Amino acid sequence: MEEIVGTIENVVYTSEETGFSVIKLLCPREKILHCIVGNLPGVQPGETITCKGNWKRHPQYGSQFEVLSFEVRMPTDLSGIQKYLESGLIKGIGPVYAKKIIDRFGINTLEVIDHDPSALLDIPGIGKKRVEIISKHWGDQKSIRDVMIFLRSHNIRPSLAQKIFKVYGEQSINVVKENPYKLAKTIFGIGFKSVDQIAINLGIAKNSSIRIDSALEHMLWDLSLQGHVCYPKDSLLEEVEKLVSVSQEEIEKRLHFLLQEGRIASETIEYPYIWIKPLFLFEKGIVEEIHRLQRSKEALRLINPEKAFFWAQKAQSLTFAHAQKQAIIESFSQKIHIITGGPGTGKSTITNVILSIAEKLTSAILLATPTGRAAKRLSEITRKKTFTIHSLLEFDFTNRGFKKNRKNPLACDVIIIDEVSMIDTFLLYYLLRAIPSHAKLILIGDVDQLPSVGPGNILKDFIDSEKISVTRLTTIFRQAENSQIVVNAHRINQGLFPQLSFQEKSDFFFYPVDDPSQILGEILYQITEFLPKKFSLHPIEDIQVLSPMKKGVLGTENVNHVLQQRLNPSDFSINLMGRSFHKKDKVMQIRNNYTKGVYNGDIGRIVTICQEERIFSVQFDIGEVLYDFSEMDELSLSYAVSVHKYQGSECPCIIMPVHMSHYMLLFKNLLYTAITRGKKLVVLVGSKKALAIAVRKNDPMKRFTGLCHFLKTT
Repeated sequence: MEEIVGTIENVVYTSEETGFSVIKLLCPREKILHCIVGNLPGVQPGETITCKGNWKRHPQYGSQFEVLSFEVRMPTDLSGIQKYLESGLIKGIGPVYAKKIIDRFGINTLEVIDHDPSALLDIPGIGKKRVEIISKHWGDQKSIRDVMIFLRSHNIRPSLAQKIFKVYGEQSINVVKENPYKLAKTIFGIGFKSVDQIAINLGIAKNSSIRIDSALEHMLWDLSLQGHVCYPKDSLLEEVEKLVSVSQEEIEKRLHFLLQEGRIASETIEYPYIWIKPLFLFEKGIVEEIHRLQRSKEALRLINPEKAFFWAQKAQSLTFAHAQKQAIIESFSQKIHIITGGPGTGKSTITNVILSIAEKLTSAILLATPTGRAAKRLSEITRKKTFTIHSLLEFDFTNRGFKKNRKNPLACDVIIIDEVSMIDTFLLYYLLRAIPSHAKLILIGDVDQLPSVGPGNILKDFIDSEKISVTRLTTIFRQAENSQIVVNAHRINQGLFPQLSFQEKSDFFFYPVDDPSQILGEILYQITEFLPKKFSLHPIEDIQVLSPMKKGVLGTENVNHVLQQRLNPSDFSINLMGRSFHKKDKVMQIRNNYTKGVYNGDIGRIVTICQEERIFSVQFDIGEVLYDFSEMDELSLSYAVSVHKYQGSECPCIIMPVHMSHYMLLFKNLLYTAITRGKKLVVLVGSKKALAIAVRKNDPMKRFTGLCHFLKTT
């Protein structure tokens, strides 16, 4: 085994998941940079590192030092100190102030910051506030380093350290030692496997109750991320057995204990499903709220719904199909009514007619959707103010809950919710309990689209329960018949192969390509050359790539990287937690952040990056939102996104790769949802075989929920 010592010049690449890094190292008295690779979590430019390992020759990248073990110490020379401070690791110090501080204090710089930060006031431009910021973040970094070293000794990836420290501060190591499984519950992005490794290294037995209990709760929450609200008991035991390698008998004992403790829930022996307790309460609560609304008298004065329909038809000079007529009449005959249908079936027209009638009866009407983009679209259609459900409910930062609830309900007599297929179990519960008992509720959506990103299958469960009145719209209207997007969406929904036209005036194109790299090349050509010239589309604003998968050549991760380099190259980027962002990058929020007012699926553009303050801002529909560098894991590049994530949104042009490498996710409702996101143009690139499989496969993974059962039996 050999040894190499040097100063880290540049961290070229770091994987958030594995900690694998590629680093440029400058050794003493040498002018060339050496490439070192290996599991090097948390190292920073300017630090001195001692590595043990072996020299190897990579066929593409040449000579590399493969690191097997390493030790890091703070930089000790002026060049290293300057690089360390310039890295932006310490908030309040960027390249400009780094040079000023080093010019003033030289080799004693780090000692001054550590022991006498008030001395920094001698430097022009640095005031008391900046010194406080520098001092705080210097202390944080020292604590983070301790956590890093502790986790590193347990082979845990580096991105966890900052996340743990952000929540628990100086108590981080104590929390990890006392109950590492707590981290999986409290910190976004930390899974069971990561904390389980720490626990085992700390000596927690494989069959310990704390480990099995945590595995059961983790598995139920993990299954909720796949859309399940509950899960069959026997299947749950099998999944947990795979996870912890403990017998099902031992797991079942702990399951009964958790049931007695009320941490998980079950309905009856005849319905052998297990819920994590909050989701059980949410589903039961939804049923209770639906019953409350159905049994309560509405505020609107009684009218003859059929007469109202004919008045609206005459007033707007429109002729409606039978199902459309029924949708309008039932909306005013029933306390709660569902309208479902695909593109071109007149949902927008019906919404406007319902509004025109309702406005004759009351001014207290609310319109809402699950996402900002869907709200913007509904507002354009109706020319009325439309809210997101989150903004309607008003988040209370003091109590960490919504202000609107049963005691403080929404002020409305009629509430219309669009894109209901996107609403998950959590959000529906909080919405329903905020609707006053006297209000009429109209739910509009497309039941054939993918279900929500979050747990549940709300619209389907409501319809299947047969406890809420429903109108299905199936007729495609003449104007929509001229659109190949609409025609093919309905063909796909019926299990028929789409019409592949290459006519110049078509709005639906298919390019047959089999090789994944060639598919990617064709997508790049379409975005950068053909579509902007042919249809005057902006490559970033007007075109959205949708991909079924995250990994692989055609997965969102790789396509995003390629498109970032092609559409928005930059020599300056922020790199953290395995992510690399440039100014003007197109990004998506990937978790709800009530404090910032941005939610899972919101898309924006990075407008500013301040290395010195370690902050950047993103322009969303709601305005400019500020992020700390440590919050980068809340965002991902969104030149390419999953079909699920793009629900409720629309774009002038949608491009989607369709390939056999996506076989596991090639389902009819995924393809149907993807092409209905295109407003003016849809481009599919891939193999006809994969397209045919997607059209034929009608058995997407079943979501286990209790809502339909509870509605039928309660």
